[in-house]
Amino acid sequence: MRFKKVYVEITNVCNLSCVFCPGTKRKKAFMTAGDFETAAKKLRPFTDHIYPHLMGEPLCHPEFPLILDIAEKNGFNVIITTNGTLLSKQEQTLLESRALKRVNISLHSFEATAQQRTIEEYLYGCLSFAKKAEGKTIIFLRLWNNGGMDAKNEDIKGVIAYYFPLPWTDSRNGAKIGENVFIEYGSRFDWPDIESENEGENVFCYGLRDQIGILCDGTVVPCCLDSDGNIPLGNIFTEELEDILQKPRATALYNGFSARKAAEELCRKCGYAKRFG
Repeated sequence: MRFKKVYVEITNVCNLSCVFCPGTKRKKAFMTAGDFETAAKKLRPFTDHIYPHLMGEPLCHPEFPLILDIAEKNGFNVIITTNGTLLSKQEQTLLESRALKRVNISLHSFEATAQQRTIEEYLYGCLSFAKKAEGKTIIFLRLWNNGGMDAKNEDIKGVIAYYFPLPWTDSRNGAKIGENVFIEYGSRFDWPDIESENEGENVFCYGLRDQIGILCDGTVVPCCLDSDGNIPLGNIFTEELEDILQKPRATALYNGFSARKAAEELCRKCGYAKRFG
């Protein structure tokens, strides 16, 4: 089995507290560079693409440059998702990496930056990096806040236009604004919560099909939305991934989705899965 993406949570620590993010009840932790290398070697036969994020802000990891080097040494393409506040701190590392293929900057994180800096200061840090990275890697400026604080998006786009002048090329979900630089719009969605109401068992998901997640303690979960590890399938540090994927719980989950049925309680409470019908 090959996955299009594997989310490796190098930390569940974040420097922001965004209203759209559920956070995690798990103990705050950082995956060591050594443990990341163990995971990377075991994952290499299963994917070409690592996303060093599930919960947490990856750029706050104290060994982030070393982790990026390990990913490069093992031949991975790396896709970063960040709230953007630490891009200036890690700028040189990111711009010089040959493994880095894409950076998703969650501009809707401006909702949580007000106590630390103005929106203009926040956007300056994000867009300065995007401008320097233009043509070197793919940049997506995400405004996934339809149904949230999207009233400010026109003002935000006005600031973006200072760095990436109009005209832009519109697309279905956003616009191309520079060389491999894009704005991407999206709606806020409800993360799955084991305590929330059941939304029904008729669910399909790409978890265990095109993606899996690895929490910072090595726990393997079926997707990037299992923020509290409610569906632990095994541990990448102590087991082989092939063995984990053949366990009864993993196969029941996979076969259930094949039949458009959710085998796990958490999946029956996932608003995002409803997007797949």
